[in-house]
Amino acid sequence: MVTSSVLFPRVESLSSSGINCIPKEYIRPQEELNNIGNVFEEVEKDGGPQVPTIDLMEIESEDKTVQDKCREELVRAAKDWGVMHLVNHGIPSDLIDRVRKAGQAFFDLPIEEKEKHANDQASGNVQGYGSKLANNASGQLEWEDYFFHLIFPEDKRDLSVWPKTPSDYTKVTSEYARLLRSLATKILSVLSLGLGLEEGRLEKEVGGMEELLLQMKINYYPRCPQPELALGVEAHTDISALTFILHNMVPGLQLFYEGKWVTAKCVPNSIVMHIGDTVVGSFLRATEGENHPQAIDGAGD
Repeated sequence: MVTSSVLFPRVESLSSSGINCIPKEYIRPQEELNNIGNVFEEVEKDGGPQVPTIDLMEIESEDKTVQDKCREELVRAAKDWGVMHLVNHGIPSDLIDRVRKAGQAFFDLPIEEKEKHANDQASGNVQGYGSKLANNASGQLEWEDYFFHLIFPEDKRDLSVWPKTPSDYTKVTSEYARLLRSLATKILSVLSLGLGLEEGRLEKEVGGMEELLLQMKINYYPRCPQPELALGVEAHTDISALTFILHNMVPGLQLFYEGKWVTAKCVPNSIVMHIGDTVVGSFLRATEGENHPQAIDGAGD
Protein backbone atom coordinates (compact mmCIF):
# COMPACT_ATOMS: atom_id res chain seq x y z
CA MET A 1 0.00 0.00 0.00
CA VAL A 2 1.29 3.46 -0.89
CA THR A 3 0.63 6.47 1.31
CA SER A 4 1.39 10.16 1.05
CA SER A 5 0.78 13.46 2.74
CA VAL A 6 -1.59 15.74 0.85
CA LEU A 7 -0.39 19.34 0.39
CA PHE A 8 -3.62 20.55 -1.24
CA PRO A 9 -7.14 19.18 -0.80
CA ARG A 10 -8.23 16.61 -3.33
CA VAL A 11 -10.20 18.24 -6.11
CA GLU A 12 -13.15 16.04 -5.17
CA SER A 13 -13.02 17.52 -1.65
CA LEU A 14 -13.13 21.04 -3.06
CA SER A 15 -15.98 20.11 -5.37
CA SER A 16 -18.10 18.59 -2.61
CA SER A 17 -17.39 21.36 -0.08
CA GLY A 18 -20.05 23.67 -1.54
CA ILE A 19 -17.65 26.39 -2.70
CA ASN A 20 -18.95 28.80 -5.33
CA CYS A 21 -15.53 30.09 -6.40
CA ILE A 22 -12.53 27.92 -7.12
CA PRO A 23 -9.18 28.67 -5.42
CA LYS A 24 -6.88 30.98 -7.37
CA GLU A 25 -4.39 28.13 -7.92
CA TYR A 26 -6.90 26.54 -10.32
CA ILE A 27 -7.76 29.65 -12.35
CA ARG A 28 -6.10 29.60 -15.76
CA PRO A 29 -4.65 32.75 -17.41
CA GLN A 30 -7.28 34.65 -19.38
CA GLU A 31 -5.29 34.45 -22.62
CA GLU A 32 -5.21 30.68 -22.34
CA LEU A 33 -8.95 30.51 -21.69
CA ASN A 34 -9.68 32.78 -24.65
CA ASN A 35 -7.68 30.54 -26.98
CA ILE A 36 -9.45 27.38 -25.83
CA GLY A 37 -13.01 28.72 -25.96
CA ASN A 38 -16.18 26.91 -24.88
CA VAL A 39 -15.88 23.22 -25.78
CA PHE A 40 -19.65 22.66 -25.64
CA GLU A 41 -20.24 25.45 -28.17
CA GLU A 42 -17.29 24.42 -30.33
CA VAL A 43 -18.35 20.78 -30.61
CA GLU A 44 -21.76 21.79 -32.02
CA LYS A 45 -20.28 23.78 -34.87
CA ASP A 46 -20.43 22.31 -38.36
CA GLY A 47 -17.55 22.55 -40.76
CA GLY A 48 -13.94 23.28 -39.94
CA PRO A 49 -11.22 20.70 -39.33
CA GLN A 50 -12.32 17.41 -37.75
CA VAL A 51 -10.22 14.77 -36.02
CA PRO A 52 -9.96 11.84 -38.49
CA THR A 53 -11.80 8.56 -37.87
CA ILE A 54 -10.03 5.35 -38.89
CA ASP A 55 -11.97 2.09 -39.33
CA LEU A 56 -9.50 -0.63 -38.36
CA MET A 57 -11.74 -3.38 -39.72
CA GLU A 58 -10.53 -2.35 -43.17
CA ILE A 59 -6.92 -3.11 -42.23
CA GLU A 60 -7.90 -6.79 -42.03
CA SER A 61 -9.79 -6.70 -45.36
CA GLU A 62 -9.06 -9.44 -47.87
CA ASP A 63 -9.22 -6.75 -50.53
CA LYS A 64 -5.68 -5.40 -50.70
CA THR A 65 -6.88 -2.12 -52.19
CA VAL A 66 -9.15 -1.53 -49.17
CA GLN A 67 -6.41 -2.63 -46.80
CA ASP A 68 -3.80 -0.32 -48.33
CA LYS A 69 -6.20 2.62 -48.36
CA CYS A 70 -6.91 2.21 -44.64
CA ARG A 71 -3.20 1.97 -43.82
CA GLU A 72 -2.54 5.13 -45.85
CA GLU A 73 -5.35 6.99 -44.06
CA LEU A 74 -4.01 5.99 -40.64
CA VAL A 75 -0.48 7.09 -41.50
CA ARG A 76 -1.79 10.37 -42.98
CA ALA A 77 -3.83 11.05 -39.83
CA ALA A 78 -0.74 10.39 -37.71
CA LYS A 79 1.35 12.76 -39.79
CA ASP A 80 -1.24 15.53 -40.20
CA TRP A 81 -2.99 15.41 -36.83
CA GLY A 82 -1.07 13.13 -34.48
CA VAL A 83 -4.44 11.94 -33.16
CA MET A 84 -7.44 10.01 -34.46
CA HIS A 85 -10.62 8.16 -33.52
CA LEU A 86 -10.26 4.38 -33.91
CA VAL A 87 -13.43 2.38 -34.59
CA ASN A 88 -13.75 -1.41 -35.00
CA HIS A 89 -10.55 -1.60 -32.97
CA GLY A 90 -11.13 -5.14 -31.73
CA ILE A 91 -11.82 -4.36 -28.06
CA PRO A 92 -15.41 -5.39 -27.24
CA SER A 93 -17.72 -2.55 -26.23
CA ASP A 94 -18.96 -4.49 -23.22
CA LEU A 95 -15.38 -4.81 -21.92
CA ILE A 96 -14.81 -1.09 -22.40
CA ASP A 97 -18.03 -0.42 -20.45
CA ARG A 98 -16.80 -2.67 -17.65
CA VAL A 99 -13.46 -0.84 -17.54
CA ARG A 100 -15.28 2.49 -17.27
CA LYS A 101 -17.60 1.16 -14.57
CA ALA A 102 -14.67 -0.28 -12.60
CA GLY A 103 -12.94 3.09 -12.65
CA GLN A 104 -16.12 4.91 -11.68
CA ALA A 105 -16.72 2.45 -8.83
CA PHE A 106 -13.29 3.25 -7.41
CA PHE A 107 -13.92 6.99 -7.52
CA ASP A 108 -17.36 6.47 -5.98
CA LEU A 109 -15.59 5.24 -2.82
CA PRO A 110 -15.25 7.67 0.11
CA ILE A 111 -12.09 9.78 -0.16
CA GLU A 112 -10.63 8.15 2.96
CA GLU A 113 -10.88 4.76 1.24
CA LYS A 114 -9.23 6.08 -1.92
CA GLU A 115 -6.45 7.60 0.20
CA LYS A 116 -5.40 4.07 1.17
CA HIS A 117 -4.16 3.80 -2.42
CA ALA A 118 -2.53 7.25 -2.53
CA ASN A 119 0.74 7.72 -4.34
CA ASP A 120 3.78 9.52 -2.92
CA GLN A 121 5.05 11.84 -5.60
CA ALA A 122 7.76 13.31 -3.36
CA SER A 123 9.49 9.94 -3.02
CA GLY A 124 8.99 8.99 -6.68
CA ASN A 125 6.12 6.54 -6.13
CA VAL A 126 3.81 7.77 -8.87
CA GLN A 127 1.47 4.77 -8.99
CA GLY A 128 -1.83 5.06 -7.18
CA TYR A 129 -4.45 7.66 -6.31
CA GLY A 130 -3.39 11.26 -6.70
CA SER A 131 -3.93 14.86 -7.64
CA LYS A 132 -1.57 17.40 -9.11
CA LEU A 133 -0.22 18.69 -5.82
CA ALA A 134 2.57 20.96 -7.04
CA ASN A 135 2.22 24.13 -9.07
CA ASN A 136 3.59 24.10 -12.61
CA ALA A 137 5.61 26.88 -14.24
CA SER A 138 2.48 28.98 -14.80
CA GLY A 139 1.44 28.63 -11.16
CA GLN A 140 -1.87 26.83 -11.75
CA LEU A 141 -3.20 23.45 -10.71
CA GLU A 142 -5.40 21.08 -12.72
CA TRP A 143 -9.04 20.37 -11.78
CA GLU A 144 -8.53 16.62 -11.68
CA ASP A 145 -7.96 13.64 -9.42
CA TYR A 146 -6.64 10.42 -10.92
CA PHE A 147 -5.57 6.83 -10.44
CA PHE A 148 -2.38 5.78 -12.23
CA HIS A 149 -0.73 2.38 -12.49
CA LEU A 150 1.25 0.06 -14.74
CA ILE A 151 -0.98 -2.66 -16.21
CA PHE A 152 1.29 -4.56 -18.66
CA PRO A 153 3.49 -6.63 -18.81
CA GLU A 154 1.80 -8.61 -16.09
CA ASP A 155 5.07 -9.59 -14.38
CA LYS A 156 5.92 -5.90 -13.84
CA ARG A 157 2.62 -4.97 -12.19
CA ASP A 158 2.43 -3.98 -8.52
CA LEU A 159 -0.95 -5.41 -7.59
CA SER A 160 -0.63 -4.08 -4.03
CA VAL A 161 -1.44 -0.65 -5.49
CA TRP A 162 -4.50 -1.83 -7.42
CA PRO A 163 -7.97 -1.21 -5.95
CA LYS A 164 -9.70 -4.14 -4.26
CA THR A 165 -13.03 -2.42 -4.84
CA PRO A 166 -14.77 -3.12 -7.13
CA SER A 167 -13.99 -6.82 -6.85
CA ASP A 168 -13.61 -7.30 -10.61
CA TYR A 169 -11.19 -4.39 -11.07
CA THR A 170 -8.10 -6.56 -11.55
CA LYS A 171 -9.82 -9.05 -13.87
CA VAL A 172 -11.40 -6.39 -16.08
CA THR A 173 -8.31 -4.20 -16.26
CA SER A 174 -6.04 -7.16 -17.02
CA GLU A 175 -8.24 -8.33 -19.88
CA TYR A 176 -8.36 -4.82 -21.30
CA ALA A 177 -4.58 -4.47 -21.00
CA ARG A 178 -3.92 -7.64 -23.01
CA LEU A 179 -6.19 -6.54 -25.85
CA LEU A 180 -4.84 -3.00 -25.84
CA ARG A 181 -1.28 -4.30 -26.01
CA SER A 182 -2.20 -6.25 -29.16
CA LEU A 183 -3.80 -3.14 -30.63
CA ALA A 184 -0.59 -1.21 -29.97
CA THR A 185 1.38 -3.80 -31.93
CA LYS A 186 -1.02 -3.46 -34.88
CA ILE A 187 -0.76 0.35 -34.88
CA LEU A 188 3.03 0.39 -34.55
CA SER A 189 3.31 -2.06 -37.43
CA VAL A 190 1.22 0.17 -39.72
CA LEU A 191 3.20 3.25 -38.71
CA SER A 192 6.51 1.45 -39.31
CA LEU A 193 5.50 0.51 -42.83
CA GLY A 194 4.23 4.03 -43.42
CA LEU A 195 7.67 5.38 -42.53
CA GLY A 196 9.29 2.99 -44.96
CA LEU A 197 10.67 0.81 -42.17
CA GLU A 198 10.41 -2.91 -41.63
CA GLU A 199 7.10 -3.84 -40.00
CA GLY A 200 8.35 -4.46 -36.47
CA ARG A 201 10.87 -1.63 -36.32
CA LEU A 202 8.95 0.95 -34.27
CA GLU A 203 7.82 -1.60 -31.70
CA LYS A 204 11.40 -2.76 -31.34
CA GLU A 205 12.62 0.82 -30.93
CA VAL A 206 10.16 1.53 -28.08
CA GLY A 207 10.89 -1.64 -26.12
CA GLY A 208 9.42 -4.59 -27.96
CA MET A 209 7.06 -7.15 -26.46
CA GLU A 210 9.18 -7.58 -23.33
CA GLU A 211 10.00 -3.99 -22.37
CA LEU A 212 7.20 -1.81 -23.77
CA LEU A 213 5.19 -0.73 -20.75
CA LEU A 214 1.44 -0.13 -20.75
CA GLN A 215 0.28 2.32 -18.10
CA MET A 216 -3.26 3.40 -17.32
CA LYS A 217 -4.44 6.70 -15.86
CA ILE A 218 -8.09 7.06 -14.87
CA ASN A 219 -8.93 10.77 -14.90
CA TYR A 220 -11.69 11.98 -12.60
CA TYR A 221 -13.03 15.49 -13.13
CA PRO A 222 -15.35 16.43 -10.23
CA ARG A 223 -18.06 19.00 -10.79
CA CYS A 224 -16.49 22.44 -11.06
CA PRO A 225 -18.42 25.53 -9.86
CA GLN A 226 -16.56 27.69 -12.40
CA PRO A 227 -15.69 25.38 -15.31
CA GLU A 228 -15.07 28.39 -17.56
CA LEU A 229 -11.98 29.23 -15.46
CA ALA A 230 -10.38 25.81 -14.99
CA LEU A 231 -8.83 22.97 -16.96
CA GLY A 232 -8.84 19.28 -16.17
CA VAL A 233 -5.52 18.74 -17.91
CA GLU A 234 -3.43 21.59 -19.28
CA ALA A 235 -1.86 21.72 -22.74
CA HIS A 236 0.78 19.03 -23.16
CA THR A 237 2.31 16.45 -25.41
CA ASP A 238 2.61 12.84 -24.25
CA ILE A 239 6.10 11.43 -23.73
CA SER A 240 4.77 7.94 -24.46
CA ALA A 241 4.83 6.09 -27.77
CA LEU A 242 1.02 5.91 -28.06
CA THR A 243 -1.84 7.10 -25.87
CA PHE A 244 -5.26 5.43 -26.06
CA ILE A 245 -8.16 7.38 -24.54
CA LEU A 246 -11.46 5.81 -23.47
CA HIS A 247 -13.91 8.70 -23.53
CA ASN A 248 -17.41 8.86 -22.06
CA MET A 249 -19.07 10.79 -24.92
CA VAL A 250 -18.59 14.09 -23.06
CA PRO A 251 -16.70 16.74 -25.08
CA GLY A 252 -13.53 18.18 -23.61
CA LEU A 253 -10.58 16.87 -25.60
CA GLN A 254 -8.94 19.58 -27.70
CA LEU A 255 -6.07 19.46 -30.20
CA PHE A 256 -3.84 22.28 -31.36
CA TYR A 257 -4.13 22.07 -35.12
CA GLU A 258 -3.01 24.60 -37.73
CA GLY A 259 -2.58 27.36 -35.16
CA LYS A 260 -5.78 26.96 -33.13
CA TRP A 261 -7.49 24.66 -30.65
CA VAL A 262 -9.95 22.22 -32.21
CA THR A 263 -12.53 20.42 -30.06
CA ALA A 264 -12.77 16.72 -30.87
CA LYS A 265 -16.30 15.53 -31.55
CA CYS A 266 -17.43 12.40 -29.70
CA VAL A 267 -17.52 9.31 -31.93
CA PRO A 268 -19.54 6.39 -30.46
CA ASN A 269 -17.63 3.16 -29.74
CA SER A 270 -14.32 4.77 -30.59
CA ILE A 271 -10.98 4.91 -28.84
CA VAL A 272 -9.04 8.13 -29.30
CA MET A 273 -5.39 7.45 -30.13
CA HIS A 274 -2.68 10.07 -29.76
CA ILE A 275 0.81 9.74 -31.19
CA GLY A 276 3.29 10.38 -28.37
CA ASP A 277 6.67 12.08 -28.45
CA THR A 278 8.56 8.79 -28.69
CA VAL A 279 7.01 8.04 -32.08
CA VAL A 280 6.78 11.69 -33.18
CA GLY A 281 10.56 11.84 -33.41
CA SER A 282 10.51 9.19 -36.12
CA PHE A 283 7.74 11.05 -37.97
CA LEU A 284 9.64 14.32 -37.86
CA ARG A 285 12.69 12.74 -39.42
CA ALA A 286 10.53 11.15 -42.12
CA THR A 287 8.33 14.16 -42.89
CA GLU A 288 10.82 17.02 -42.79
CA GLY A 289 9.61 18.72 -39.65
CA GLU A 290 5.83 18.83 -40.07
CA ASN A 291 4.03 20.09 -36.97
CA HIS A 292 2.12 17.70 -34.74
CA PRO A 293 -0.71 18.80 -32.43
CA GLN A 294 -0.71 18.82 -28.66
CA ALA A 295 -3.46 17.23 -26.58
CA ILE A 296 -5.54 18.78 -23.82
CA ASP A 297 -8.46 17.58 -21.68
CA GLY A 298 -11.12 20.06 -20.54
CA ALA A 299 -12.35 20.31 -16.95
CA GLY A 300 -15.41 18.25 -16.08
CA ASP A 301 -18.56 20.05 -15.12
